[in-house]
Amino acid sequence: MSTNMRPAVRSSTAPAAVPLARRVAREAALIIGGAAAIALIGQIALPLPFTPVPVTLGTLAALGVGGVLGSRRGLAAVALFAAAAALGAPVLAGWSGGITASFGYVLGYGLAALLAGRAGTVAVGRGTPAVLRAAAVRVGLMLAASALVYVPGLLWLKAATGAPWSAVFVMGLAPFVVGDLLKSFAAAFVVRPEALR
Repeated sequence: MSTNMRPAVRSSTAPAAVPLARRVAREAALIIGGAAAIALIGQIALPLPFTPVPVTLGTLAALGVGGVLGSRRGLAAVALFAAAAALGAPVLAGWSGGITASFGYVLGYGLAALLAGRAGTVAVGRGTPAVLRAAAVRVGLMLAASALVYVPGLLWLKAATGAPWSAVFVMGLAPFVVGDLLKSFAAAFVVRPEALR
């Protein structure tokens, strides 16, 4: 006696069943929203008299956007933000725009978002040792992501100002280290929603 087994019918809610236009619109909305978040959060700024680089929450925004949206979307959001700034849109601190002496840090946000997206994929296991291990990995990745912002930031600042490296480090690194450490710790505990995984 033979039995016929029918394959299971796939649910119509599977990702492949979602219309392409709807998926594209969703991705575009997430990326635009991420760019807007970086622009708005970055407005919380404190200009310093001895440097063209203001203290802002822009790095925190880039880390958060990368952590929540993931590496690919986070990088796309930063690219959109950077393109808007380069075209003169008032998205930088103080509602300014343009390619300024601090524009290298904007480019560095892309590197930060890429690595922050990786931090958002670190699974938290059960039990205290697993939770502490995951937290340590996330913090480490966010610290590295924050540090990456300085690579293009300092290089660009050096090229834009022509200052010696000692002055570049005073203008573009020293005033920001403590704040970036705090931002990295805060961003490490941002949880990516299940719907965005």
